[in-house]
Amino acid sequence: MKNDKKFIISIIVVTLVLLGGVIWWNSQKSSEPPITMSNQSSEQKLYPEDEITHGHGLAVDVADSNRIYIATHHGLLVLVNEKDLYRLGTSRDDYMGFSVHPSDPNMFFSSGHPATGGNVGFQRSEDGGMTWKRISTGLNGPVDFHAMAVSPVNPDLVFGWFQGNLQRSTDGGKNWMKFVTLAPFVALAGDTKDENVIYAASPQGLFKSQNKGEAWEQLIDGFVAAIAVHPNDSQILLISSEKLGMAKSNDSGKNWQETNANLNGESALFIAFDKQIPETMYALTEKNGLYKSQDEGVSWNKIR
Repeated sequence: MKNDKKFIISIIVVTLVLLGGVIWWNSQKSSEPPITMSNQSSEQKLYPEDEITHGHGLAVDVADSNRIYIATHHGLLVLVNEKDLYRLGTSRDDYMGFSVHPSDPNMFFSSGHPATGGNVGFQRSEDGGMTWKRISTGLNGPVDFHAMAVSPVNPDLVFGWFQGNLQRSTDGGKNWMKFVTLAPFVALAGDTKDENVIYAASPQGLFKSQNKGEAWEQLIDGFVAAIAVHPNDSQILLISSEKLGMAKSNDSGKNWQETNANLNGESALFIAFDKQIPETMYALTEKNGLYKSQDEGVSWNKIR
């Protein structure tokens, strides 16, 4: 009996020592000094991360193809040179909506939840995601835009979907109007040549508006999770859908061709073109797998 008690006590002691070691290792890791890296005109503090978790958005730096931004439930990440993953700054807020400025690499826009709870409204970063400033609460807010887009043609034109309505701002997010939608929107993408045109992905299909969101036409039915518009040729669209998988249109959504993209059985939830190299694009899946295509979405390779 005494030996059994000694054995149990020994196991408990070893477990506590190991647990203490794990806690110590994690505390040491989280307290590691950040890496300082230049991003165009600003210096950024980057904290190493092991993996992408709970992704909510995807974008390629508009001036540097070597930087891919992943908005997550736990902060904003950047993948550098398709190899090194970092968290930008100390914030671990949930960025449910995320868009980059079409020409300023230091300006980002987001919506979602602060780590402490509640909604953040609509906010902007002017230092590449290091710090954020609330621009407005939106209508009936603070809003939590799960789908959000800044127009690639006019960055003062912003769209966000919240509580059954599309909200639109024409002054950079300060003031908003709202329009009723017939379906919940899970992703928004502005036309890259015409600011009046915007696309919306939805569980009910893909929709298109030609008057800045006031009226919509349905292009295809069935669940569409993601939509992206080619930076140079706005007639080229790429979607991720339940019926077609990854599909491409060369005529602004009138006709579609399946790409037969192989994402290892995963589904793309976010798609982003590289503005500097338009034939290159990235997809983030529901399993947080990151894939790259160099032929406008026909073939894909997993990079993380």
